Amino acid sequence: MKWMLLVATLSAPLCGATVALAASGIYTCVDDHGRKLTSDRPIQECLDREQRLLNKDGSHRQTMLPRMSAEESAAYDELQRQKAAQELARKDAIRRDRNLMLRYPNQAAHNKAREAALDDLRKAVKVSEARAVELQADHKDLQSEAEFFKGKPLPFKLRSRVEANEATQQAQRDIIQNQKDEMVRINALYDAELARLTRLWAGAPPGSVPDVAAASAPATPAVVSRPASSSKAR
Repeated sequence: MKWMLLVATLSAPLCGATVALAASGIYTCVDDHGRKLTSDRPIQECLDREQRLLNKDGSHRQTMLPRMSAEESAAYDELQRQKAAQELARKDAIRRDRNLMLRYPNQAAHNKAREAALDDLRKAVKVSEARAVELQADHKDLQSEAEFFKGKPLPFKLRSRVEANEATQQAQRDIIQNQKDEMVRINALYDAELARLTRLWAGAPPGSVPDVAAASAPATPAVVSRPASSSKAR
C-alpha cells in the first residue's frame, strides 16, 4: 500500500507536465526526407521550414514560420524599421497638415502672414540702401580730397579712410544682397506652403498631399541682417 502511494505521489508531477504539454499544442511538419513529424514542442528537424501548431483536438491553431538566417533576420529587422519610420512620417504629415489648416483657414490669412514675415526685411533693405547712399556720398567727398594729391602718394590717414569706405561699401552691398536673398527664400517657402494648402482647402485628406521640400518650414527670416552703423567713415 505504501509502495502504491509512493508511486502515485512520484507520478503526479509527471502527469501534470504531460497534461500541460498536451494543452500547449502539437507541432507537426514534413522534414526534407518527406517524413511527417509530430512533437509537443517546436521540431528541430523542421526549423528551416513551416510547422503547423495544432490544438489538442487536431484543429489548426497557427503556422510557425521558418527560422530566419542572420542575413534574413537583419533584412527583416530593417524592413520593420522602414515600416515604422514610414508610419511615423505618415502620422507626422497628418498632424502637420491639420496644424497648417488651423493656422491658415483661408488664403487671406496666409497672405497676411506672408506680408508680416516680409515686412521687417523690406524695412531693413530700405535702411541698408539709405546707408549705401551715405557711403557713396562719403566716397565722393574722399575722392575730392584725393584730387589735391593727384600724381602723388595719398597721405596715410586719407588712404586709410578711402580703403575703409570702400570696404564698408562692399560690406553694405553684401548685407543688401543677403536681405534680398532672404526675401526670395521666404516667398518660396510661402509659395510651396500655399500650394499645399490649396489642395487641403479643396478637400485633400491631411497627410495625403505629396511633400514639397521645406513646404512647412517656419516662414520667418532666421536672421535679419542689420545695416551697418549710420555714422560716416572718416
